[in-house]
Amino acid sequence: MPDFIREHVPLAPLTTLGLGGPARYLADCRNATQVIEALRWAGAQRLAVTILGGGSNVVLPDQGLEGLVLRVTSSALEFRESTGVVDAEAGLPWDALVEGAVARNWAGVECLSGIPGTVGGTPIQNVGAYGQEIASTLRSVTCLDRTTLSIHTFQRDECRFGYRTSRFKEQDRHRYVVLAVSFQLTPDGTPQITYADVARAVTPAATLGEVRDAVLAIRRSKGMVIDARHPSHRSVGSFFTNPVIDQSAFDALEVRCRQDGLPPVPRYPGGPGRVKVSAAWLVEQAGFARGFRKGGAGVSPQHALALVNLGGTTAELLSLAQDIIDLVERRFGVHLIPEPEIIP
Repeated sequence: MPDFIREHVPLAPLTTLGLGGPARYLADCRNATQVIEALRWAGAQRLAVTILGGGSNVVLPDQGLEGLVLRVTSSALEFRESTGVVDAEAGLPWDALVEGAVARNWAGVECLSGIPGTVGGTPIQNVGAYGQEIASTLRSVTCLDRTTLSIHTFQRDECRFGYRTSRFKEQDRHRYVVLAVSFQLTPDGTPQITYADVARAVTPAATLGEVRDAVLAIRRSKGMVIDARHPSHRSVGSFFTNPVIDQSAFDALEVRCRQDGLPPVPRYPGGPGRVKVSAAWLVEQAGFARGFRKGGAGVSPQHALALVNLGGTTAELLSLAQDIIDLVERRFGVHLIPEPEIIP
């Protein structure tokens, strides 16, 4: 067994939820060579392999994982001053990249401040918030193909980005290990102030630093910044994605809500003939108010989309999530999709 692989390692402390049993084996890989060595060893042992990033978008089982859990821990960060290109290794905490970019007055990721997790996870989910998303600035993703153990670099147009998704989450799910990501930012660019909450918090002439501070304050007010001092900090952030439905389904939803005497449904552009609906609004209108609790899991008192671990188990958290999915579908005819990866 390679010397960088450990046995019987608790996984809960490696996640923002603080849930899940131990890993039979855990490999912390500092470079691509170690990733390949770990995968070859796991293959020889006929072990299942689970890739774990920053632990901020995953729900692990109470019984733990019997195979190998692999983490890429390399975290080099380079700002190419003459071009505005940022190169970051997968294990770098995401907000370190944002902080460095804003400090240099480089625009493009300021509204993604305070998002937990690592750089390597951002293209998988096409992480987005407050009017920005990874797809807007990503140049390329360098990955290791788990089937061939060869390294491949995907350009942005090859990543098949969509709303909170990509080829790495859909067609090529579990095939690639992200090693590094490259971004194209705009030196001395202007901040993006399109999201209503951000626009209310700053002036039209706000600097990148002021927008970053505003986003951090907004996220903190919603319990979306990891803070161990806060009782509802153990979450994965938004547990459900905002549903994107066709216009006819939205029209039917509006009719239901009017008949029930509910306020107008919050809506956002979802693409041609499509409407994006607020998942938080659906959760609350279905009866799961902020602060709702079921056993050792609950809805954050600060944001209806954040399901929190209140000292319970993964089973309790998933039971609450399923209750919400079922009731929202019965009440509104809309199916909610969990945002984090749920590992059985």
